[in-house]
Amino acid sequence: MRRYTGDARRAVAFPLGGFGTGHVALGGDGALRQWQLSGVANHLGFLPDSFFALRVSSTEPPGDVVRLLRSAPLPPHERPAPNVSDAEVPDADRLPPWPTVAGTEFHAAYPFAEVSYLDDELPVAVSLSAFTPFVPLDSDASALPLVRYRFTLTNTSPEFRHGWLLGTLQNAVGWDGVTPIDGTRGAGYGGNVNRLLRRPGQTGVLMDHPGLDEKDPSYGEMLLWTDGPAAALPRALGAEAMLRFVETAKLVTPIQLGDYSDAALRNAVADGVSPLRAPVGPSPAGHTWDAAVAVAFALKPGETTTIDVVHAWWFPNRYADFDRFGPPQSYGGSRFWVGNHYAGRFGGALDVLDAYLADRDRLDTASRAWADAVAGSDLPEELREVVSAQGTLVRSPTLFRTADGRAYGFEGALGASTRNWNGDVGGSCPLNCNHVFNYEQALARLFPDLGRSMRDTELSVQAPDGALPHRVVLPLYLPQFHDVMIGGPERPALDGMLGAVLKTYRSVLDGAGTDWLRGHWPALRHLMHHVTTTWDLDGDGVLRGDQPVTYDISLHGPNMFVGGLWLAALRAMRAMAVLVEPAAASAYEDRFTVARDNYDKLLWNGEYYSQPVTGEAYDFGLGCLSDQLLGQWWAHQLGLGHILPPDRVRAALAAIVRYNLRTGFTEHGYRVFADGDETGLVVCSWPHGGRPDVPLRYSDEVWTGVEYQVAAHCLHEGLTDEAMRIVRAIQERYDGTRRNPFNEIECGDHYVRAMAGWSLLDAYTGFHYDATTAHLKITHRPGRYPFVAGTAWGTITIPTDGPPTLQTLGGTLPSTLTIEVTDLS
Repeated sequence: MRRYTGDARRAVAFPLGGFGTGHVALGGDGALRQWQLSGVANHLGFLPDSFFALRVSSTEPPGDVVRLLRSAPLPPHERPAPNVSDAEVPDADRLPPWPTVAGTEFHAAYPFAEVSYLDDELPVAVSLSAFTPFVPLDSDASALPLVRYRFTLTNTSPEFRHGWLLGTLQNAVGWDGVTPIDGTRGAGYGGNVNRLLRRPGQTGVLMDHPGLDEKDPSYGEMLLWTDGPAAALPRALGAEAMLRFVETAKLVTPIQLGDYSDAALRNAVADGVSPLRAPVGPSPAGHTWDAAVAVAFALKPGETTTIDVVHAWWFPNRYADFDRFGPPQSYGGSRFWVGNHYAGRFGGALDVLDAYLADRDRLDTASRAWADAVAGSDLPEELREVVSAQGTLVRSPTLFRTADGRAYGFEGALGASTRNWNGDVGGSCPLNCNHVFNYEQALARLFPDLGRSMRDTELSVQAPDGALPHRVVLPLYLPQFHDVMIGGPERPALDGMLGAVLKTYRSVLDGAGTDWLRGHWPALRHLMHHVTTTWDLDGDGVLRGDQPVTYDISLHGPNMFVGGLWLAALRAMRAMAVLVEPAAASAYEDRFTVARDNYDKLLWNGEYYSQPVTGEAYDFGLGCLSDQLLGQWWAHQLGLGHILPPDRVRAALAAIVRYNLRTGFTEHGYRVFADGDETGLVVCSWPHGGRPDVPLRYSDEVWTGVEYQVAAHCLHEGLTDEAMRIVRAIQERYDGTRRNPFNEIECGDHYVRAMAGWSLLDAYTGFHYDATTAHLKITHRPGRYPFVAGTAWGTITIPTDGPPTLQTLGGTLPSTLTIEVTDLS
């Protein structure tokens, strides 16, 4: 996987934390930033005095070297990228008073982030591997609110070395996640309590704020822990005191006796190692406590040791206090508690830790197995990077899970890209926006239970006329968006409704079962009846009239963007009808046939699928829309085959890349996601003229979600060179120098549409699994590849000759499984 060095570390910020639990990011410089533990999305959230440091000593020759385990802040780029903030170092001018290491190298194989600390004056080699457990198909195992930091120290000098690895954490209970903190002073602080935790083989500090109401949004607990031989400073009022604690720490008995065994080190730290006194009692008004653990180590020349430090947290309260679209509503003083699902599984931060420790070997092994399955695969390097990084989007602050177990998502997390119309804190464009989630594949494929949850929610808010509003109001008992303006677009999005059918079939293929499908079948039938009677009034299968879509506007004339989704939905309805209502299947197939022929005849212009010129604002007319084949992309993923003539599909894809993959960008009046001499795929272009006076909104923008779906579709159609050009363009923009490779933006950070990147995996391998028939299909492309198949995950090896070999690393597949290997063509 990619290694980030030099300037390429500047914007790297790797999210750590479980699904729906909040996160902290590890920067390319080795520092921690973007603290969002209580679930409030805030890319600029910074928790002071939370860092790692190292002291290395030797008796003969006498030596003592101290370092912060982070490099000096990189200077800003000479041309900072617009609409992003990942390169900002919030404490650049107020680092703790120890020198930094000379440099770092950053390496990522999700869920593991690895930092090598480079400094010629350090007599030991130091590296960090940080992760939160991540196990495909196991949403609970992947939703632990903790980060494990594992440091590896190797004595590279010819002398015996000993010292201390320092881990620190500020008690942030009471912090709203937004208000800036000055040292230990902050709004909501005062009365914070840090308790020393000592158990056999374990040392830590448990943090809370007993004075807070149990329903306060920032009520909760935090924990700093290690199982190394450690001394603890449970309370401090700043970084200087914690560093001084390590400077004064001593190992007298081991040095005198020459016994540096683990038992001797533990005995030496048991009664304290520093004369430094910790304050007592609750923190003063307006202040909180910092805490530190100092882990002792001793190394012969060439010897290596590892030290684990854990940050764990538990914040049970989440409120539906985010922006609400639609008409203004007054709910008085109601706060609408919805809770956090993970908090109901644990009784506090210590319970979180114990749950991890009880299952540590399995969680660590399974997480590493997934990382290795991707990083060690025979996917092209560019695709390995994309598939690996998709996990960071799944577990970003954009997505969460309420106490009742339902999964929800904003479109993104408000940030620098949303300050043109909103602030930069909280969730962007709530909630479960179905037209944006039309592109998402990673969440639903990696965790099918969470995908089913979103379908359960979406179909439960169906309007009496059969329409699906494209946003959900939380809590669900509040009035939903029926017969009111929604916003983005104003009326229920037609593309989102059609996508609901496709996403439901995806869940069926992943193993949701016919009973689950049967429960939702009446809603799907009602939805398709609504679409037919509203937009197919002529009965020719072509949808006409006001068609609200993901570009926050309505299209009016017939177009293949909506039409392709309609065709794919008809095919999916036929497939589902075969399972639960066979008598209805032929009607969907008949309508599909008529619609396909009429759409193809009406919209094919010889190069691609355009739109009749209507004169309506935002219609794209003669334009070449990058999304014109979104429905065909979906059809391939669902195993529905070509819904349009294959030769025309390939020609249209080639035209999209030829006309819309652009190098060189100037100001275009909308949001800038590619600039200067960068390359990106624009939403729409008019290669032969005819750009309307009011063109399609966002037509000149570059959206990674659209780029990924076009690239994946190119792979499906054998246009490999075109696909890789698009993927390389994305990675060159998000290379760490100006943009974060683990945060693809649009209307906010960690944008949901970017989870279309997952589709590159199955497109490249041709992998398709149908749980209803226990049939797996894969392309004959020799190599070893990762797979996720609804009820199991692992690797599949395709030999040059002979049958494929399936290695299941998690879950199970039916004993009746059949595997079909298809020709690459």
